[in-house]
Amino acid sequence: MYTLNICFPFFIFKDLSMIPHYNTDQKSILIVDDDITTRSLIADAFEETGDFITKEVENGIAALELFQKEPYDLVISDINMPGMSGIELLNKIRSIDPSTYVIMITGFPSIEISVSAMKDGAVDFITKPFKIDDLIHKTQLYLRQKTAISEADMKLKVDYARLNDKIKELSTVNYIYDIIEKMGGDNDHIFEEIVSLASKVAGGESCSLLLFDEAKDEFYPKIVSHSGNGDHCEISRVLTPIFREVARKKEPLMINSSTNPELYKSLMCVPLTIRNNVFGLLNLITKQYEKEFSEKDLNYIVNLSTRAALNIENKMLYESIYVSILDTFTSLVQSIQVRDHYTEVHSRNVTALSVKIAEAMKCSSHEIESLKIAAMLHDIGKIAIPDQVLLKPGRLTDEEYTIIKNHPVIGENILKSITLFDKEREIIRHHHERWDGRGYPDGLSTTDIPKLSRIISVADSFDAMTSDRPYRKGLKIEQAIEELIRNCNLQFDTEAVDAFMSTL
Repeated sequence: MYTLNICFPFFIFKDLSMIPHYNTDQKSILIVDDDITTRSLIADAFEETGDFITKEVENGIAALELFQKEPYDLVISDINMPGMSGIELLNKIRSIDPSTYVIMITGFPSIEISVSAMKDGAVDFITKPFKIDDLIHKTQLYLRQKTAISEADMKLKVDYARLNDKIKELSTVNYIYDIIEKMGGDNDHIFEEIVSLASKVAGGESCSLLLFDEAKDEFYPKIVSHSGNGDHCEISRVLTPIFREVARKKEPLMINSSTNPELYKSLMCVPLTIRNNVFGLLNLITKQYEKEFSEKDLNYIVNLSTRAALNIENKMLYESIYVSILDTFTSLVQSIQVRDHYTEVHSRNVTALSVKIAEAMKCSSHEIESLKIAAMLHDIGKIAIPDQVLLKPGRLTDEEYTIIKNHPVIGENILKSITLFDKEREIIRHHHERWDGRGYPDGLSTTDIPKLSRIISVADSFDAMTSDRPYRKGLKIEQAIEELIRNCNLQFDTEAVDAFMSTL
């Protein structure tokens, strides 16, 4: 029988590494066998290497109690034991900690037992008698493998955590971009959305957007969202030197653990710039929160401010181009009005009536804006109509009427190269269609005719009927209303006529 007994004199060591043979990298092994001779042999041999700390128990029940109290790097267990078999112990250990390696030992080997042990998670199956050196070698091999897997797993977890953080960061930035791209309305509404979004992304007790007057070197609060205690105006006044420094350097600033804890604990101040000119500052403050702003928070707010400023710049540029183009087409309409004074008054009246009808029909603000432009330009195609037809004082011949009927298509073609007016082009093209399909230029009927075209059709016809022309006197309002009602579901959309009636 192999035995090894080692005794040490009684000393108190302050440093465990001073103990003979003590290895801080020692692995813990639990040995389970009802044969005291076998388990003592195994324990002594492993202890002699200096690489292991062993614990011996005589059955599976005792082993499970120990294992539940403290983990072991590896378990060596006999299969046939009273109370709880090695296979049962293996399953219990695997349910508690699947990463624990287990080597099974038996003196009565069979294919069924070996397959069952390996299937249940044992890393090896050894039959008695065995060479102790082989067992030690296999144990060292399996534990090195476990260490390598643990290190790889740890690295994988770290890499996964970093990847997950990066995914969250990119998702937040994309969320910021998506929200900003969807921002509509006037600048005041956009500023409110920016402050609200900044508060959601970075938190804090206070978020404000200040507009900057570079000529006067002054800041003016535009939007202030404040959920904590304290006077925000007073805080802003005290922080004005910091604001001026950020505006001068055109760089974001973050201050944590400030020297003015009664005013704020953490501060972020980010400039809003258009073409490298600062027009405002976005500021976030914490005071009572335990949290301080992080570099990640600052990165979010910088992304938000940059994107928001770009969105505002694009909006301003769009509006500038839009107004310029609209002014150009308005000039074209005025050139028609020089030739025909009726067109000037008519365009103005049709626009006013169309807007009233659209409001009665609960059209959206975007639809009403498109309607204003389309109604003002609905007769722009008449610029190509010859004077002898356009200004003829008498009734038109069939040939002349055919020429006049081209003006919706001509108007659409004039606007065709301007993508900003795609919707308005469609409205203008179809404002002479009829509900019964007998209109022009495409013979559309019922709801195939754009809703805003149907609105203009009612407003256009009513103003035409009530206006004096060289060849006839205008109808009285009551007569014109009767004509509209009579032609409901023939020429006009009943819904649009009813809406018009409700405005009178």
